[in-house]
Amino acid sequence: MRKTMKLSHSLKAVAIVAVAASAVSAVAAVSPEEASHLKTDLTPLGGERAGNKEGSIPTWSGGETKVPAGFKPGQRRSDPFASDKPIYSISAKNVEEYAAVLSDGQKAMLKRYPSYRLDVYPTRRSAAAPQWVYENTAKNAVRAKLVDGSSYPIPAGAFGGVPFPIPKTGTEVIWNHLLRFQGVATTVTNGQTWMVTSDGKRVMTVEGRQDIKMPYYNPNGSADNFDGTYWFTRVVNVGPPLRAGEAIVGRVNVDDAKTNAWVYLTGQRRVRKLPNPNGDTPTPSSAGVMTFDEINVFSTSPGLFNWKLVGKKEILVPYNNYKTFGPTSAEPLLGTSHLNPDYVRWELHRVWVVDAELKPGKRHAAPKARYYIDEDSWLAVLGDRWDAKGQLWKTLFGLTVTYPEIPLTDHATYGFYDLISGAWYAGPFVNKPAEAIGLQAVSNIKDEAFTPDAMVGDQLR
Repeated sequence: MRKTMKLSHSLKAVAIVAVAASAVSAVAAVSPEEASHLKTDLTPLGGERAGNKEGSIPTWSGGETKVPAGFKPGQRRSDPFASDKPIYSISAKNVEEYAAVLSDGQKAMLKRYPSYRLDVYPTRRSAAAPQWVYENTAKNAVRAKLVDGSSYPIPAGAFGGVPFPIPKTGTEVIWNHLLRFQGVATTVTNGQTWMVTSDGKRVMTVEGRQDIKMPYYNPNGSADNFDGTYWFTRVVNVGPPLRAGEAIVGRVNVDDAKTNAWVYLTGQRRVRKLPNPNGDTPTPSSAGVMTFDEINVFSTSPGLFNWKLVGKKEILVPYNNYKTFGPTSAEPLLGTSHLNPDYVRWELHRVWVVDAELKPGKRHAAPKARYYIDEDSWLAVLGDRWDAKGQLWKTLFGLTVTYPEIPLTDHATYGFYDLISGAWYAGPFVNKPAEAIGLQAVSNIKDEAFTPDAMVGDQLR
């Protein structure tokens, strides 16, 4: 194993400290002295500002905030790192050489599929957010804490930024992912999601538009008047023909007892409230292929699990995946057993490693999981799930990009590989030729749009 692939001594120390801290029920905010590191050796969101000793991870210098000349929102995006060439590639032939920087799921994929490959590029720490998000994150560091919710710890005193930029527990890390900056309001148009069966058959499950609004990042809001509902979503399907006209609306609260979701079914011409829009319940927006808590690698309620902070580690993760925007259809991206490796960029990054163990008395199809959370964006970039028999079942992925005009770092595409059945799922793909392609920031979506009444009105027009 080459030297650049080894975990540094400093990171090992971080891991040891983190594990010790996770054994303590730490609910208080950090001290002003500790929070001051967000202006010195830590990034404004809490990542390590410096690169690693080997130089394979560079210093964070503000992220990718340069908007390409002439770019207009809705245009097909170019790759700011198009001139980069792979440093090396990993396949079934050399997987053991790089095992130290691979997740269990990636090692399993490489060993199972000779066609699977990781092309590793120079690390670009492109993650960025607006200055006001950085300022709110600094405020959260000294005021946010975990308090008892209806059945699990929820954040209080946080608003408009990462709640726990200097985390002490696994629960704080997973809340950082859930409450990461995803824009104030955004829309993704012409998005397609695809399932590929174990025998290689491609099935488009959904084509449509998704609108997202985050009351947690409302510029006119505050920690004092925040009611806990942090994420609004509305998905409207235009295809395939069988599903055209269907819609789903959700309002996600930090306390899942207050989370609500509704679905509109064209055949019934009526709205139904979803009884359990979290956990391993299949989500209608994926035609039931993906569960609610597999969206964006992990989403909805963290209350079913005990969260253990394993520490921080350098591993290879999908990052800066602008290549996925290039084709004018999704087909070139879809291989038989996995995404086409030619379009997936991998980089070495530092991530927080968090384990999830199902709480006694709770039910979930995957009682054990491990998640890898990017230190620069708090975005879950990889995840592995084990079934009730202890078999590695699913490996989840999120292909990240940065949208410099906002700026915002999030998944362009996410999905999972089922390591037992051989089927897999991914989306949204925004490759359809159109005037409006991919994610855009918007300012004209009202809160009332994320209600069942508005959903019915839209569909009946």
